[in-house]
Amino acid sequence: MLRPKIPVMPQPTGLLTLPARVIEPAAVIQQQPAPVTPPVAAPVSSRPSVQLTPGSVLALVGGGTAVVLVVGAVLVSMLLAVAITGSSVAVCAVVLRSLITADAKRR
Repeated sequence: MLRPKIPVMPQPTGLLTLPARVIEPAAVIQQQPAPVTPPVAAPVSSRPSVQLTPGSVLALVGGGTAVVLVVGAVLVSMLLAVAITGSSVAVCAVVLRSLITADAKRR
């Protein structure tokens, strides 16, 4: 049998110690507080907002209705195709069964 080779990890030879570092204190510099400025007003967006007119609402409703009708028609046609295929397979099975039964009676 094939046996996997497990890699062998070498054992550490001793404890590792990091060299000591000398930490020097940082100089603290105090700064004068910044002058207070009044808050700036938020910029006004340059993009125009979407405005729905009665015509555009009617177009959106009509487009949504068309999409729903098309998707529904596609799904119904797919379901009908599956149903027709299943019934034709069932008819073929019945015909084959009757042919095999008739052939068995002749012998």
